[in-house]
Amino acid sequence: MRFAVLAYDAISPFMLSTPLAVFGEPFVAGPHRIDMCAGEKRLRATGGLTIEVPHPLAAAREADVVILPGWRDADEPVLPEIVAELQAAHMRGAVVVGLCLGAFGLAQAGVLDGRRATTHWARAETFAARFPAVSVDPGALFVDEGSVLTSAGIASGLDCCLHLLGRLSGIGEANRVARHLVVAPQRSGTQPQWTERPAIGSSADRRVTEILALLRDNPQALPALDDLAARAGMSRRSLTRQIRARTGGSLGDWLKQARLSRAQELLAAGARGMEDVAAQCGFPDAHALRAAFRSELGLTPTQWLARQRLC
Repeated sequence: MRFAVLAYDAISPFMLSTPLAVFGEPFVAGPHRIDMCAGEKRLRATGGLTIEVPHPLAAAREADVVILPGWRDADEPVLPEIVAELQAAHMRGAVVVGLCLGAFGLAQAGVLDGRRATTHWARAETFAARFPAVSVDPGALFVDEGSVLTSAGIASGLDCCLHLLGRLSGIGEANRVARHLVVAPQRSGTQPQWTERPAIGSSADRRVTEILALLRDNPQALPALDDLAARAGMSRRSLTRQIRARTGGSLGDWLKQARLSRAQELLAAGARGMEDVAAQCGFPDAHALRAAFRSELGLTPTQWLARQRLC
């Protein structure tokens, strides 16, 4: 799998580093390659930095995934040469990703027409007015439209990239990389951009983290919310609020993702027998396991496993 990240003058180092951190070595397992491409060999970055770019924009034409990490100004059109590479990538069937204001570049390229998309909430109104053919979701962390993905501001680019990694290599791999990066896994794209989360390192945050880690390690368990609340030393309502703030959804939603992740890990490791895999992961039966794969990934377990062998 080959990735291309399109860089430009006055780029934010944080935005540039987001896809490099998620898809680059030493974190990702498997034969992935990620190239930084630009129209110039040397670029200025915000903060007074200078970046040496190893590949020209044309190198992106060989990539399976092309990512535009942000854009320097929502009021300035994205460079025509970058727009052309996005159009070419979309035409040949590559996955195209616009992080934060990078969605403006995808919209200029016409690849978002008739699709849902998101961008930074502060520029969503401008985006919607400029590109009326795009259905803008100003609250989502990211939007996955299959061959085209967009994300909201700055840090949500990590969520989008981890989601894409989960699509390509399995949720288990995405969670593993998230742990290396010390970021929260499983934040869904529908989580509002402005949801307040518990303070990192707080006592409540640590207790919720411990509970989620326990459930991730034992996804076949059927925990009662009252029992978990007692274990965390908080009320049922407080635990529910903490879990929603941390994961973007309910405990049931998160458990479904954790169970699906374990199923992917077992299948990738050679497990056979869908009923046995379902039982080990906490699904009632193989039918429920297959339904989870179809609803979350758009594939049957067999189709998903065949795709992993091709990557």
